[in-house]
Parts: sequence; C-alpha cells; structure tokens
Amino acid sequence: MNVEWISRYFVMEPPDYKALDYPEEYILDKGGNIFVALSQDHPVGVCAMVKMNDPVYQYELAKMAVSPLFQGKKIGFSLGNACLDWARDQGAIKVYLESNRILEPAIQLYKKLGFIEVYKRKSPYARADILMECTL
Repeated sequence: MNVEWISRYFVMEPPDYKALDYPEEYILDKGGNIFVALSQDHPVGVCAMVKMNDPVYQYELAKMAVSPLFQGKKIGFSLGNACLDWARDQGAIKVYLESNRILEPAIQLYKKLGFIEVYKRKSPYARADILMECTL
C-alpha cells in the first residue's frame, strides 16, 4: 500500500526502502510497532510508530496508507488513534510526523488526530513539506 501511494504522488526515496524493506530492523527491533487494519481478514490499511532517538519526540507516526477502495471509511482515523493510544501506553509525550501538503485529506486527518504544524527540523525526505507534532 505504501509503495502504491508514494509512487502515485512522488518517488520512492532511500528512507522509504529502509523502512519498507526492513521493518523488523528499522521499526520493530527498535521499540516501534506496526498496525494493520483488516477487512474480512485482508489488510486494508497500515501505519507504523517508529521509535525516535530524540529529546522532544518519542515516536514518529509513519508509513500510514489506506487502500484506495477503503478510503473515506475512517480507517485512517482508527489507525491513527490506535497508534497514538499505543504511544501513550508506552509513556510517550510527543509524536512527530512528516507529510506533504498536496495530500490534503491526510493533513486534515492528522489535524483531527490532534497534530499541529511545527517548524523545528529538517526532514530526510525531499517530498516532506509539512512537519507536525501531537502532544499526548
């Protein structure tokens, strides 16, 4: 799902391959988690919480994708809430994300989840033109 949406709007970048090709090493082994939304036992949405080594942010909400056939059904909202609840249970105080303004529905979703725009850092992604944080 991630390769599909990234390729539709942008180009795959080295950090994409790192996270998607090696999720155990990049996400799970470092204390993160991967969430999968299912419909009749088939994956229809995914999202990851990547543990950050950062003085401000404990996790990055990353690689959220919902199958085009299931968009508009609040799956992204449910995934986002599950991610934030999980981060809260891990003791996190702030969660970070990177996106692009052309993904207007995603930006609106992040705002509904409680994210606000920040201007504090540089992204490793060329496509990232909006950085956001959520205080839990």
